Amino acid sequence: MTDTIQITPAGAVITPDRPTIPCFPGDGTGPDIWKATAMVLDAAVAKAYQGKRAISWLELPAGETCYLETGESLPEKSLEAIRTYKVAIKGPLQTPVGKGIRSVNVALRLLLDLYACVRPVRYIPGVPSPMKKPEDVDMVIFRENTEDVYVGLEWESDTPEARQIMDLVKKISGRDIREGSGIGIKPISKFGTQRLVRKAIQHALQTGRDSVTLVHKGNIMKFTEGAFCRWGYELAAEEFADRTVTEAEVFEKHGGVTPAGKIMIKDRIADAMFQQILLRPAEYGVLAMPNLNGDYMSDSLAAMVGGLGMAPGANIGDNYAVFEATHGTAPKYAGLDKVNPGSLILSGAMMLEFMEWREAAELVRTGLAKAVAAKDVTYDLARQMEGAREVACSRFAERICALM
Repeated sequence: MTDTIQITPAGAVITPDRPTIPCFPGDGTGPDIWKATAMVLDAAVAKAYQGKRAISWLELPAGETCYLETGESLPEKSLEAIRTYKVAIKGPLQTPVGKGIRSVNVALRLLLDLYACVRPVRYIPGVPSPMKKPEDVDMVIFRENTEDVYVGLEWESDTPEARQIMDLVKKISGRDIREGSGIGIKPISKFGTQRLVRKAIQHALQTGRDSVTLVHKGNIMKFTEGAFCRWGYELAAEEFADRTVTEAEVFEKHGGVTPAGKIMIKDRIADAMFQQILLRPAEYGVLAMPNLNGDYMSDSLAAMVGGLGMAPGANIGDNYAVFEATHGTAPKYAGLDKVNPGSLILSGAMMLEFMEWREAAELVRTGLAKAVAAKDVTYDLARQMEGAREVACSRFAERICALM
């Protein structure tokens, strides 16, 4: 029997009972949180399926530690393992400064065409929050992963290449760019936009969300972010006409009430959306946006429900999916068994759900929520929660397992 997860052209995920899943513990605190995460995921699978299912973890190198040992930040064998087994999970990876590739994380997204960064943001009762009603925050961000500024098309100021770009801009537009400028290019394509929006709409339909909001800065960048918005509406009309309705149609034709069985497609200007997530979060379900907007927005939303330490995430394409901790490596805490493993544990729950092992995913989330409610938490949460008991990273994982 195969041990490889299959992702069909239609997007269906077929998971064997004993899949092999590549894992990258990561740098800094990565090994600590990965050990805790593996404990929780294994316990959830064992409890949910009574030994009929189990994961075989294939530990692989990547990041700064790998670079120091091998001279490579992202070895080909690590990439090939993801290509073979389709689904992987990773701790935080540090890219060596001034050496090798621009970013290991970005390289994974581009080389495997993981075009959708998916970040669910939902409040867990008891977690410290700056919001008055954090329970209203329940959104899923779909951030485009392969275009926009993360493509990394830049030229340093006062270089011949920057001069050539400035001359070209002058030639084709008649506009001058200030001398001494660094130059960057922000590509956004119809193809890249529409496959992201398609995935966002599919998620909304599958999970019962009532809206998809296109977040953009199209009032200023009309041919990149403005096009993102336009292409998103076009995709919805062309492929999901029987299941979607625009916000304008809801108010013009349906008295402000979304027809039963349909989801609303709407858009918001990015800067205004930062106010909306603070003031009216309950009005938004799924958000789709270009790369840089999604980077800012997802971290802001995470802060509203307890910070990156409790924020899961994944990079998903048509052929592969990589689930990840959304925070950094925190090297000063490396090996101290101290930091919060919540982000990677919840990303693991996302992975189990992606694998269609929903019972195990729910056990992970339930156990974590109960551990927080019992106030048995790591230092980052304990220092903000009255009456909390500070526990080690590994102990937090043990409590989650016990409370499933």
